[in-house]
Amino acid sequence: MQLRILHRTAYHYEEPVKYSAQALRLTPRRDGNQRVLNWGIQAPGRRIEQVDAHGNVTHLLTVEDPHQDIEIVVSGAVEMATEGALVPHEGALSPLAYLAGTRLTAADESIAKLAKELLGGAQSPRDQVYALASAVHERVRYTKGATSVEDTASAALARGEGVCQDQAHVLIACCRAGGIPARYVSGYLYSGGEDGGDAASHAWVDVWMSDARGWLGIDVTQLEPAGRSHCRLAVGRDYLDAAPIRGVRRGGGREKMKVDVTVSKAADQ
Repeated sequence: MQLRILHRTAYHYEEPVKYSAQALRLTPRRDGNQRVLNWGIQAPGRRIEQVDAHGNVTHLLTVEDPHQDIEIVVSGAVEMATEGALVPHEGALSPLAYLAGTRLTAADESIAKLAKELLGGAQSPRDQVYALASAVHERVRYTKGATSVEDTASAALARGEGVCQDQAHVLIACCRAGGIPARYVSGYLYSGGEDGGDAASHAWVDVWMSDARGWLGIDVTQLEPAGRSHCRLAVGRDYLDAAPIRGVRRGGGREKMKVDVTVSKAADQ
C-alpha cells in the first residue's frame, strides 16, 4: 500500500522575527517496514540535513532575515510494507537507552502501580503489553485539546484524559517502570477509505520485544498494532525528541500556527 502525504505548517508572528532556527523531523524514517518513494521539503532559509542518534532524518532550518511568516510544506509518497511486523532496531543508541526516564515520562506511584499490576505475569510479553495499553486507553480518555505539549505522563493519568501524545507518554512510563524499553513515535495516521479520507499527525509507542529483537508498535489511541496505516516520522525518548517541528526564535511576539495534513491511499505499484 502506498500513502501520499501533504503536510503544511504555517506560522505568523505579530512582530518581525529577527532570527529563527527549527529542527525539522518531517522526513519518514527509513525503517524496514516502510520505504520512501519520493519526498520533498519546501521552506525558506537554509537547511542542513543530518541523521540523529535515534536514526531520525533531521533538517536544521535557519531563517536569518527578518520575517513575520514561515510556511513549511512537505509532501511525497511512502510505500507501506508488511502489516504488524516488528520494526528492526535502527540508530546509534542501544534499545536499553529507552529505559531512562525523562521529565515527560517520569513514573510516579500511580504509574508504577499500574505497571506492576499488568507486567511480569504469566502471559507472553506481547499479551502483557497489549493489556497495559488497553488499561492506559481506558484510564486516559482521548479528549482533543485537553492538554499541552508540556504535560507529563503522571499529570495525564491523574487527569484521566489527554491526546495521543499523553496516552503514548503514559504507556512509555509504565513500560519503563516495568523494566521494558519503550520509545515515542511521531508520524501520520491514515484512517480513510480506499480512495482517500481523514488523516492526522499522530503519536504511538514502540515497545522493545527482547525475545524477538525488534520493536512492537502499539497505537494506544486506536488500541491496535501500528501497521500499514501508520507512517513513521521520528522516534525518541519522548515527544521532545521526536517533535516534527521544534525550534527557537528571537523576537516576533505572539505566534499563530496553522497545520493541515492530508493523507490519501494510492494504488500499489
